Amino acid sequence: MGRTANKGVEPVELQPLDGETLLATQNLMASQSAEVMALYGDGLAYDRERVIGEARFYMGAAAEAMLEAGKRLIQLKENEGHGDFIAICEERLGIQERAAQRMMCAAAKFLQSSPQLAVAASRLAMLGKTKLYDLMLEDDEELTALAEGGTLAGLSLDDVDRMTSRELRAALREARESYSAQGEVMARKNRELDETRQALEKTRRQVQAMSVDERAKALRQEVVALAFEAEADITGKLREGFTKLAEHAEEHGVDHRGFKAGLVRHLEILLATIRSEFHLPEDMEAEPEWLSADVDSLVLQPQGA
Repeated sequence: MGRTANKGVEPVELQPLDGETLLATQNLMASQSAEVMALYGDGLAYDRERVIGEARFYMGAAAEAMLEAGKRLIQLKENEGHGDFIAICEERLGIQERAAQRMMCAAAKFLQSSPQLAVAASRLAMLGKTKLYDLMLEDDEELTALAEGGTLAGLSLDDVDRMTSRELRAALREARESYSAQGEVMARKNRELDETRQALEKTRRQVQAMSVDERAKALRQEVVALAFEAEADITGKLREGFTKLAEHAEEHGVDHRGFKAGLVRHLEILLATIRSEFHLPEDMEAEPEWLSADVDSLVLQPQGA
């Protein structure tokens, strides 16, 4: 089946720009800009960096004014009754009690909690009132470090300045959650370490209190338990694995004997190495005591190694 021919897209005919209309629009925008500058520019020509710098200055000044107002609110709250204090806030200062509480908390935090933070408060105030409120829950030392060129939650002062208040709150919340999780992990590890130390100290004291024979008995018990565990692995798990290989060989005609022989030889070499390391006799003239003795009698009779 042949392809359907694509229909060409008809070109869009652009209307020529109306020079007079464009010029009129530009003149209108310039007129509006000049009007704004006349009203708010203090007689200066517009310069973006200058205006941004001035905006930051006055934002900081507003934050510092908020802290100073917070100090006065603390004085009012201390000297006026609760009802009178609320009435002064709402009727004479025009703020709600909740806003007054935040201002007092901010003043107490940034101006009185530590001398170092009080010095740094003017630099932090450049962030504005909202971000000062966001930072109130952070440690004094971390806030001081932030103002002096350090970081808080991995953020520099410039980073905090560029962020929105919502972004800052999210970053601080994430840092607190991460710190809390790390604290829980460290607390658990410390508990485990303390438990291990206590167990080791208990064992050390028990060993120190043992006689020579009692210590020999304890050591033999440990070694016998290890030997029984190794024997159980060989006669249990290893035998079971060899049995499965044998069944597989019968079903599919695959010869696993060389593989199994290699594993057994490896175990024999390991045992021979241990025998050589501890100078153990390979052939015993008499029947060893452990063949006929029970475990209790064996561990109760210490002998030379």
